[in-house]
Amino acid sequence: MIKWFSLLTLVLMVTLTANIAFAQEEGGDGAAAAASAKVGPMNLGAATGAGLVILGAGLGISRIGAAAVESMSRQPEVASQIQTAMIISAALIEGATFFALIVCMLFNT
Repeated sequence: MIKWFSLLTLVLMVTLTANIAFAQEEGGDGAAAAASAKVGPMNLGAATGAGLVILGAGLGISRIGAAAVESMSRQPEVASQIQTAMIISAALIEGATFFALIVCMLFNT
């Protein structure tokens, strides 16, 4: 429990201090200011959101696969129907994941 709390505290500290790390230097020219304007907390949020989307999709598809294999082993006579339902469910999760990644990319700009 203490290990997870320490990890969560570290992640929050890094996230909250991102503004300081991405701060613009004084006296920069216009090109450097425009280039550094693209890097900031908004990009960090979009990247974090994309990572969470991928983790959620991976967990969802793995649970579908595990449940499908278990049910196929219990009832081998309906394995083709279970496999079809599993593939459709995985495709729907992938579609939702793709939509969420597009939303994260749009908020990135």
